[in-house]
Amino acid sequence: MAEVRVTMEVGIDGVAVITIINHPVNALAIPIIEGLKQKFDEATARNDVKAIVLTGKGGRFSGGFDINVFQQVHKNGDISLMPDVSVDLVVNTIEDCKKPVVAAVEGLALGGGLELAMGCHARIAAPKTQLGLPELTLGVIPGFGGTQRLPRLLGLTKAIEIMLLSKPIMSEEGKKLGLIDDIVSSHELLAAARLWASEIAERCKPWVRSLHRTDKIGSLSEARQVLRTARELAKKTAPNMPQHQACLNVIEEGIVHGGYHGVLEEARVFKELVLSETARGLVHVFFAQRATSKVPNVTDIGLKPRNIKKAAVIGGGLMGSGIATALILSNTYVVLKEINSELLLKGIKSIEANVRGLVSRGKLTKDKAGKALSMLKGVLDYSEFKDVDMVIEAVIENIPLKQKIFSDIEKACPAHCILATNTSTIDLNLVGEKTNSQDRIIGAHFFSPAHVMPLLEIVRTEKTSPQTILDLMAVGKTIKKVPVVVGNCTGFAVNRTFFPYTQGAHILVNLGVDVFRIDRIISNFGLPMGPFLLQDLAGYGVALAVGKEFASAFPDRTFDSPLVDLMVKNGRNGKNNGKGYYIYEKGSKPKPDPTVLPIIEESRQLTNIMPGGKPISVTDKEILEMILFPVVNEACRVLDEGIVVRASDLDISSVLGMSFPLYRGGIVFWADRVGPNHLYTSLKRWSEMYGGFFKPSRYLEERAKKGMLLSEPASSSLKSNSKL
Repeated sequence: MAEVRVTMEVGIDGVAVITIINHPVNALAIPIIEGLKQKFDEATARNDVKAIVLTGKGGRFSGGFDINVFQQVHKNGDISLMPDVSVDLVVNTIEDCKKPVVAAVEGLALGGGLELAMGCHARIAAPKTQLGLPELTLGVIPGFGGTQRLPRLLGLTKAIEIMLLSKPIMSEEGKKLGLIDDIVSSHELLAAARLWASEIAERCKPWVRSLHRTDKIGSLSEARQVLRTARELAKKTAPNMPQHQACLNVIEEGIVHGGYHGVLEEARVFKELVLSETARGLVHVFFAQRATSKVPNVTDIGLKPRNIKKAAVIGGGLMGSGIATALILSNTYVVLKEINSELLLKGIKSIEANVRGLVSRGKLTKDKAGKALSMLKGVLDYSEFKDVDMVIEAVIENIPLKQKIFSDIEKACPAHCILATNTSTIDLNLVGEKTNSQDRIIGAHFFSPAHVMPLLEIVRTEKTSPQTILDLMAVGKTIKKVPVVVGNCTGFAVNRTFFPYTQGAHILVNLGVDVFRIDRIISNFGLPMGPFLLQDLAGYGVALAVGKEFASAFPDRTFDSPLVDLMVKNGRNGKNNGKGYYIYEKGSKPKPDPTVLPIIEESRQLTNIMPGGKPISVTDKEILEMILFPVVNEACRVLDEGIVVRASDLDISSVLGMSFPLYRGGIVFWADRVGPNHLYTSLKRWSEMYGGFFKPSRYLEERAKKGMLLSEPASSSLKSNSKL
């Protein structure tokens, strides 16, 4: 087990070097916090110590407070597990120490790590050290004095930007702004920090307590104007995130009543926020993402991922060009194959446009863009496939075409080559039916746009080898995706779980509920857009094709809505032709189109499901639940069938693949917070009123009746028919 401790060495110069040791990022676990207090007390008491340097082992200062403590607090609701760091350690022990303290910062100083450094009397950093306060991404605010010291060290506007956007800066910028006192090379860092600490002790350099500074805050009226502007922006950009407004309130408290008062208020608000629903959701997502890298019988059997140096992508359309872009940006050679020169040129131009777009948005340098594009080669046959390590097929959803391609690439590629398909719905056993390499066949389901969306759904069959799965997981991480391993079924994990989402919305519309009201309610819940605006943007062809797939696979729980067919017959195709449920004009946001109402009315006449021919009366809460509870119900079936390794895999997939609100923790986590019993009784009532689409699954019924959470492992429920 890695050592977790704090050491102290006193040199002949009378400087005590206190070192944080907790591999890999020197997280501030509770034993570290206790160790820091002990070593500072010892250094303060010793007569042979005139000054102190605080640093971290292994080229990193500290990545911040140990988030595992948040998880423990959330499990039992005991806030007393949170140590008193802000006042007891940072103010009383470090900042008010009778001997000068200098932070020697290298690699990273994030969250509580930076807050410790700001409590010191000076900060010396190595080049390219990352500095930031990302606590708001976990639903809390900086809790070790960061809301008070950061504005005092580098000014209010920049401090607010760093905290509210969780946007780190490098030490070079920190030096210009006044957060860092000096930058020296890594091998000179400790010596420079020792010298600086000695010079403070000898009164050759200023002894600065940052909490007492006010020179960079400006006048009270100026500060309040900056805070007012920040509050308005936060209302627009983070409407469901209470920690943003709380952070600004605490900053203002310190400006008005003084830094120490601000520290006390920060500590109080921090503890309140730790127990908030937002923090619970965000912390859960943090750990859910980490858990995806552990797959039983794949990552725990001693296998090592093989190096994928060269890949081939078949099909240069929207998905194929996006996948190729992601690969070349990660230094993987790519062969792009198309069926003719015209389509090949179009695919290459799409990739070039993707890369240029990243350059124009400042996310990629011109040099790196040039290097990436040099790793791409377009071909019209399989001659270049003889030395590829992986092929990803990304052609249209046509089973005979995919079977032909897989038969061809099995012959053209080396025996170790991964044979992957980007299909979003087709059974992988059908795709690889005509090959003898079932162990190498795997799904690599990207989400559009493939070079931007962070989720990679890795679909295994019963015959896919652990080595193939492990290799594709490694590729996913290389191209900066979060790989989630799932089982093989129609729609796999994500699309299958969410197929009732649009269906529920169509049932509501045909029951008389306003289309635009539905979209507004879903947006207010935190999804980027409602189901009808989403349908407009995706195009109706996609909706019709996907709808047929799921109606065929799950006929007992699909609703046959004529609305999309009627929209197409009326010459509407969403954003593609500027006419859908909304009107699309250049330079303006989509606007509800009142001329769509007669088409919706025609759909209602055809389905004839309104009770007594009259629109139903429902609250906003009921509308939200009638759309999202069927999604949870399908998630229960996915869990029951063992399509995912664990419930949290569905949570992270729903967040990264379907943009389910991050702060709600994912679809299963949110459902557990709502309560399985409420889900079950609601769905049962609606199924009796409106039909089988709402019928509760066996898994949900059992969990509700036993008082169990949906996320509890399958071993504590009925034995599942695991696809993994």
